[in-house]
Amino acid sequence: MPHAHTPDHSGAAITMLKVQPFGESSLILTTPATDINGRIADRHSAYHDNLSPPLVWTPVQGAGAYAIIVEDPDAPREQPFVHWLIWNIPGEATSLPEGLPNEASLGLVGGATQGVNDNGTVGWFGPRPPVGHGVHHYHFQIFALVERLPFDEKTPLADLVNALKGDALASDDLIVTYEAAGA
Repeated sequence: MPHAHTPDHSGAAITMLKVQPFGESSLILTTPATDINGRIADRHSAYHDNLSPPLVWTPVQGAGAYAIIVEDPDAPREQPFVHWLIWNIPGEATSLPEGLPNEASLGLVGGATQGVNDNGTVGWFGPRPPVGHGVHHYHFQIFALVERLPFDEKTPLADLVNALKGDALASDDLIVTYEAAGA
């Protein structure tokens, strides 16, 4: 039986491993955008329509806002590839719709802010693993925050992570997969 190719990856820690929430609440993130095996639908890939996936989570009492960071630690580079940074999602929210516009300020999501991804654009940049590189794992990390964060879209991931370290009530990590066609 042939051995499945597993990608070389960064080896660097994703955000979830750097932030320890101080609250006792649980938080569960899900998406209807995956199949039974956890593979995200093609329409969310940068090879296809590049639509941000719909997300649903359980509410956390006392949350003033939520932040979501999507990283691919299987990317062939030193650091995980950041596919999405979005924060200041209102504390009463429990979902995001599919296909958010790639704009820094999202009025339709209570003024949430989207940051610059590692493709150099604002908002969602869908999976685009190299052809033949194997299955990549995309970590959708959600954090319930005590309050909104005072950052704009140009805020680097490191600054966002430092703020999350002192502000996260709860977190969850939803892992979805994607492999380039022709692999």
